[in-house]
Amino acid sequence: MTQSARMPALFIGHGNPMNALARNPYTDGWRALGASLPAPRAILCISAHWYVPRSAVTAMARPRTIHDFGGFARELFQVQYAAPGAPALARRVAELLAPLAVDLDQAWGLDHGAWSVLIHLYPSAAIPVVQLSLDETRDAAAHFEMARLLAPLRDEGILILGSGNLVHNLHAYAWGDASVRPYDWALGFEQRARELLTRGEFASLVDYESLGRDALLSVPTPDHYLPLLYVIAQRQADEPVSFPVQGFEGGSISMLCVRIG
Repeated sequence: MTQSARMPALFIGHGNPMNALARNPYTDGWRALGASLPAPRAILCISAHWYVPRSAVTAMARPRTIHDFGGFARELFQVQYAAPGAPALARRVAELLAPLAVDLDQAWGLDHGAWSVLIHLYPSAAIPVVQLSLDETRDAAAHFEMARLLAPLRDEGILILGSGNLVHNLHAYAWGDASVRPYDWALGFEQRARELLTRGEFASLVDYESLGRDALLSVPTPDHYLPLLYVIAQRQADEPVSFPVQGFEGGSISMLCVRIG
């Protein structure tokens, strides 16, 4: 496949699960993004919400819609995203990551990190979706190296989709206050990350804890940050890096999207 035909790779800052039902600048941006992308043969999603002590990939034909949250409106629990699975893609992912042991999982499904975004990117739910877990026992550098092994998928018509948030600090989140301004440390870390992404200086983003106080406040736990590394690891020489959607929720959650290619 030529570089022009290579599938982009995409990181989505997904924010509040209620975005699945919302019409706002973020979800409008996701819909426009989905319409602008080449049609993928299938999607490999790395979601912040499958953070477990093992490497696994969903391998069932019909993944269930998982409502992995509490305290939200009843209608959110009624959402179903009935995309098919792709057992052959699951096996291909395991093959690419060998000799790392990757479980072909039959129990998980699509968590809200996946479907709350996909419901806007691809509302017809016709494109097969596979999820890859985040192994919590591995550090950021190990995840980045794993992600690089997945690069051939882009030339096979697969959209590699990371779903998390560059800045994600729920302790500082202003619940119910849409007007709160982003914290200085959140803005500072996002700006630093954008500069590094634009210059292709990914080593500092992998070693994010070395970036100081703003980084530590912005990424107090790695689960929402690691999906970004799976996306930026896909960048080939001279591929553009762009930010098709941006903004903040609750002062401490970055909604920045990153597109490679």
